[in-house]
Amino acid sequence: MSKALCGVFAPVVTPFKSDLSVDADLFVRHSRWLMSQGAGLAIFGTNSEANSLSVTERQQLLERLVQDGLDPARMLPGTGCCSITDTVALTRHAVDIGCAGALMLPPFYYKGVSDDGLYRYYAEIIARVASPKLKLYLYHIPAFTGVPITLTLIERLIKDFPDTVVGIKDSSGDWSNIEAMLKAFPGFAIFPASESFLSRARPLGAAGCISATANINPVAINRLCAEWDQSNGPQLQQQVDAVRQIFQSYPMIAALKFATAHYSGNPAWDIVRPPLTALPAPQKTQLLEQLQHIDFAMPGLKD
Repeated sequence: MSKALCGVFAPVVTPFKSDLSVDADLFVRHSRWLMSQGAGLAIFGTNSEANSLSVTERQQLLERLVQDGLDPARMLPGTGCCSITDTVALTRHAVDIGCAGALMLPPFYYKGVSDDGLYRYYAEIIARVASPKLKLYLYHIPAFTGVPITLTLIERLIKDFPDTVVGIKDSSGDWSNIEAMLKAFPGFAIFPASESFLSRARPLGAAGCISATANINPVAINRLCAEWDQSNGPQLQQQVDAVRQIFQSYPMIAALKFATAHYSGNPAWDIVRPPLTALPAPQKTQLLEQLQHIDFAMPGLKD
């Protein structure tokens, strides 16, 4: 079993134009900035509004990133859909274009499904993509999907597909679950969804983190991921926690986009696709005051 990826990945926020079409130029610009700050690209994640994007939009955006010279070896696109055929199309496309892996939600419409049913779903995807290049990362986010990925299922998938199922993102927010996975599956690439777990997870072998706030604080999170065991580790953890705690007290996607709009000087970033809504004005004011209080900045973002 190989640990294909490590480090910090951002579920890249997706910019939209006033007509709600995707702003591909702005998407490339932000992705390039993130990579220049040391972050990999977990495009089409939860905070990317991925499930508000069509299969075609996702494929076109991925192609645009690669055409513009961004390295697919540091890309982990989200490909999981409710439909097997959509998931296969996105996953095969990611493999063919050279992405390092595919981050795959379980099918999330039907609730109360069994581990056997989820196993069949993932096994079917693997069989249909039919590529030794496929590196599949499971995506455990039960608060959104209502479909947990259990340790029993992980064990079964690793056993049957050791060269394909190589990692997981755990967005449960449950340290006991993260810790149990780290202890049960050494060598499996486990990414907590919050940098707040890094100082506890890295000593147990966590590969890094895939964090929403890597969109706006990539350098500090990347430094913590690399230096957690140094003398300045506790201070680095405290600094990223301060930023994380501010953002997670707001609707995360709207807050990330507003901050990006503010620090880039581009108000287009404030647009979200329905049914989401932008932060109301009082929350925008409050968020900026909190960020100014901790001297927060996004250097190099503004053109």
